[in-house]
Amino acid sequence: MNSSRRLLYDEARVRALFARMKDDLREMADRHAAEAARLRQELDEVRAQFDEFRAAVRARAAADQELAELHREREIQRAQKVERDPALPLQ
Repeated sequence: MNSSRRLLYDEARVRALFARMKDDLREMADRHAAEAARLRQELDEVRAQFDEFRAAVRARAAADQELAELHREREIQRAQKVERDPALPLQ
């Protein structure tokens, strides 16, 4: 090597820097994995709540449809019980 050049970093210092960078990357990866797991759990909870909500909406829609059918049947029964005046036209 040229003795007029001053070394800024020797091998030991470079290896220490790389080791510290690797440790930083591992720490960031661990934090990222923990955050991803937390978000996955939160997403699962939201999906479960959405499924419950969807089931409630479907149950309400079915109940509304059943109620409408009961009202229709009641009106048909009322209409059948009423005697028609033969003097009135059918329409």
